[in-house]
Amino acid sequence: MSQPTCTEKAIQIFMQLSPYFQGLGDPVRQQIVALLIDKESLNVSQIAEHIPMSRPTVSHHLKILRQAGLLQAQKKGTEIYYRLEIAEAISLFKQLVQFVEEEC
Repeated sequence: MSQPTCTEKAIQIFMQLSPYFQGLGDPVRQQIVALLIDKESLNVSQIAEHIPMSRPTVSHHLKILRQAGLLQAQKKGTEIYYRLEIAEAISLFKQLVQFVEEEC
């Protein structure tokens, strides 16, 4: 059996990254991620204060980011707090960059 080509290996990594690209594919979600970079966690109301959209719209974007594996939610009392969970995504992005630099 032959070794996978450079393109095939890159596609494999891109497939693993696909949910992250989809999650980050909207400017509002990019704003939310940027907002949470230097915060431990925020609830929907706190995030909505910084994003010029309604709370339900912000909640929708948070749901997409959670489904993409970029956020983790934790309930505290009656509120849900969101924090970044990006270690795996960063690791895969680094793999892709390293692979392209060294192998292709």
